[in-house]
Amino acid sequence: MSRARSFLVPFSLAAGAAAAFTAWWIRAGRANRAAYASNTEDLLWQAIRQLNVGAESRYVTVNGLDLHTVIAGPSDGPLAVLLHGFPENWYTWRNQITFLANAGYRVVVPDQRGYNLSDKPQGVHNYRVEALAGDIKELIHTFGRDTAIMVGHDWGGVVAWHLAMHHPEVVEKLVVMNAPHPATYSREIRENPAQQQKSWYVGFFQIPLLPEELLGHDPIESANLFFRKGAINQNAFSSFEIHVMATALAQPDALTSMLNWYRAAVRYQASFENVCPIEAPTLLIWAEEDRALGKSLTYGLEPWVKHLHIHYIPHCGHWVQNEAAAEVNAQLLAFMQS
Repeated sequence: MSRARSFLVPFSLAAGAAAAFTAWWIRAGRANRAAYASNTEDLLWQAIRQLNVGAESRYVTVNGLDLHTVIAGPSDGPLAVLLHGFPENWYTWRNQITFLANAGYRVVVPDQRGYNLSDKPQGVHNYRVEALAGDIKELIHTFGRDTAIMVGHDWGGVVAWHLAMHHPEVVEKLVVMNAPHPATYSREIRENPAQQQKSWYVGFFQIPLLPEELLGHDPIESANLFFRKGAINQNAFSSFEIHVMATALAQPDALTSMLNWYRAAVRYQASFENVCPIEAPTLLIWAEEDRALGKSLTYGLEPWVKHLHIHYIPHCGHWVQNEAAAEVNAQLLAFMQS
């Protein structure tokens, strides 16, 4: 008995100390998120003013959800819808909003469901790609249009691919930036060990609670890790821009909702297996030094995308619309006006 007690006592003390530290650490992280989220309105208006293009912030109701949306450009201009990815928000398109609005386009940039200031329905099933694409289809109609030029980066590109395949009637032209087509992603995950290693985080994000607590403990550090440290051109992100991105990460329930996009992709894989050829003219912009998505994902797309042009950008990382804004804008405008 004495031997058992001599083992159990220090073990119990260590376990109690670990539990106490974990509880303190979680409370500290939640306090950090609340502190960053408390100045959301001020940061939003500062960010919109800095666009210098007369943009407005509005909530648009689609499929029973309110999507926070930034709108700029003439109301009668051609409609361009810009879709962000993970862990971004509308502000990732800051360099394109002003440029396209000044070029005469009606630019609509939503925080997609689960992100930043938009509604965050509970449950993984609410983040199936069909639901995400359905939001954007209805968003186009809310602005009184039948079609739009779709521009998507990362997960926003995945939604754009899905729209062009399954709702082609609403896609006038398609622009995708560093977002894999489901056919090539499936191929590379099966056959390419390098892409399998790059995609390790998809498995990690399936773990309940732990990813959101780790990523949400210090929103500024997480934003720095994702955007500045993850970039090739780290000067693409100012301290103010990092602060805006961190504040979006800190919104209540945002991290769980954002991660649910990945969880739904794994649980509802059949959503990505029905691949149809895309008829819309398509521009694929690809930064060659993306640390998560290899260049091989762009190979062999011709059977699936009939009118495809690929523009590669060397010495550029995943955040291509920020890291190479001038080149991206030039490619965008040339394609949109062609």
